[in-house]
Amino acid sequence: MKLVKGNRPEAPRQPAAPNWKLLIVDDEPDVIALTQLNLKDFRFAGRGLDILAARSARDARALLADHGDIAAALIDVVMESDDAGLRLVEYIRNELNNAMLRIVIRTGQPGIAPERFVIDHYDIDDYKDKTELTSTRLYTTVRTAIKSYRDLKTIDLNRLGLAHVLAAAPDIYRLANTPLNQFFEGILTQIVGLCDLSETSCLGTLDGIVATLDGQEVSVRAACGGFADSKRFEEIRDYCTGLILNDRTDAANSDRVMVVPLTIAARPVGFVYIEAQNPLTASDRDLIRVLAHQCSAALDNKRLHLEVQESFDHAIDMLAEVAEFKDKTTGGHIQRIDHYTRAVAIELGIAPEEAELWGKASRLHDVGKVGISDAILQKPGPLTPEEFAEIQRHTHIGASILAHDKFMEQAREIAYSHHERWDGTGYPEGRPARELSLATRIVTVVDVFDALMSPRPYKSPWTQEAAMAALEAGAGTQFDPAVVAAFLGILRRGDFERHIESSRQGVALML
Repeated sequence: MKLVKGNRPEAPRQPAAPNWKLLIVDDEPDVIALTQLNLKDFRFAGRGLDILAARSARDARALLADHGDIAAALIDVVMESDDAGLRLVEYIRNELNNAMLRIVIRTGQPGIAPERFVIDHYDIDDYKDKTELTSTRLYTTVRTAIKSYRDLKTIDLNRLGLAHVLAAAPDIYRLANTPLNQFFEGILTQIVGLCDLSETSCLGTLDGIVATLDGQEVSVRAACGGFADSKRFEEIRDYCTGLILNDRTDAANSDRVMVVPLTIAARPVGFVYIEAQNPLTASDRDLIRVLAHQCSAALDNKRLHLEVQESFDHAIDMLAEVAEFKDKTTGGHIQRIDHYTRAVAIELGIAPEEAELWGKASRLHDVGKVGISDAILQKPGPLTPEEFAEIQRHTHIGASILAHDKFMEQAREIAYSHHERWDGTGYPEGRPARELSLATRIVTVVDVFDALMSPRPYKSPWTQEAAMAALEAGAGTQFDPAVVAAFLGILRRGDFERHIESSRQGVALML
């Protein structure tokens, strides 16, 4: 996608933030009605007030069970018993383990529950005589309680957020070894998880995009919410890209929108765009930036991983090409062995990622031929016993070359043992092939098949039918029967036709 200059997109209309919840517990209907009347126009931090009323401590427990986000409670002491309100306080703090809800004891009989005693023995936040709670004092008391609740929830959110970031960091770095799209989907999942930590965070529904930049090219790597099946992300993509490239991401931020750049070595390589259902606080933004920084570091780690992997793949290719250069008569043999090995491995239930590694290792099965005389490798006629003994040395040479790197261990086994037989009469050790890895047993089969199908100085290529018959005849003696069955099954489906044509022509086929 080419970058086009766009104007600031219009953010979708978002629903209003939910009201604060106030619980009134009092057995006097007039007190409840008067409280509701005095607080009918209450607003704090842009949010109104929902009042939940209970005529007893028992009714209050039911409301507490249904509403886990009550901000404050005005609780009478004397109701169905002289200490019903105080027992309710103990229930909230000790059984529900709710330390966030702000509790105000409001009593008309202070002699039964003296203020000093209640303050000292019960975890409450304020104590009021009903006679002193005028309309203004009631407003002040409730506002102070809800403000304390909000601040405590903000602190708790920061704690949860930092814990989430710390917990997410290993997962994010673990994603560095996964395919790119899975990596970016993981980033978006962690941000959504951060934004869903509590009802005072950026909350609820969240629309988001993770995109990467390569010069002027933009790729949307992951999307969620309204962007998952919408074309609207195109205008967001173009708008945000312009901001990222000009270091002006703050210009896009509003109370519900945030654009966070992903950077490597101070260079922008992508961005995260989110639209939250409710306003983003400064704490929300700080936590999202911390998580985005972790994601940027993981992205850099992934870049380094890919560079190392690419260098490793190049090293394998160079070693394989050295062997093929020595034995030019084999044509595209190593490319076909790679393809055959991967296909058979997948046919036998190996995961594609693992099968790909087996294919790469198979490319080095004949690397030891670099130590064999050209005269023997390119001899147009049958080999003498001495020459055959010499060519058998390529298994030892290949294993020796590959023994210097632990990451080449599988390739080393294949190079050393791919001429062993199922019945234990092969070389170099005469070891039964059932003791070897499945990857090696696969290479044993496909190597023989490709050799039979390819022209050599000492022979013409066999027909496919004859080569297949040779494999079937060798199943259980020379070859692993399960590998032969899987390979022949693929052949009969016609999945190898273009590779077989390549082997007939002796021409390298680039995969």
